[in-house]
Amino acid sequence: MDLKRTNYSSGAPLEEKVGYSRIVKVGPFIYAGGTTSVQPDGTVFGEGDAYLQTKYVLEKLIKLLNEAGSKKEEVIRVKVYATDMKLTPDITRAYSELFKEIKPLCTVVGTPALNRPTQLVEIELDGIIGSYTE
Repeated sequence: MDLKRTNYSSGAPLEEKVGYSRIVKVGPFIYAGGTTSVQPDGTVFGEGDAYLQTKYVLEKLIKLLNEAGSKKEEVIRVKVYATDMKLTPDITRAYSELFKEIKPLCTVVGTPALNRPTQLVEIELDGIIGSYTE
């Protein structure tokens, strides 16, 4: 098995400054680190709106999955961190629009804070290329 590693960036300013990747692909395995709705210009998309932030983050990650040769149907686990568990209905509504039929493992965890007060949601996901069966 070829376990070559490839790093992918979303263009968020801190990725280069701090030294981390948004997605790391090792062979057929895809790992997406904690992702918030920070845009390439450094601003937060959907401030104060958990639905918009969740949708934005998942769409950003799916775009990067595609760049890495994967697709959303190959996602096997999603971890969501929310600054308030009362936001869960908005988070799960956005999540369901993209993953309801795929049914990966999903965990939603409450956390007291994220990097910025306007960030409500942070998401990680894992996938395996070739794992989707029709």
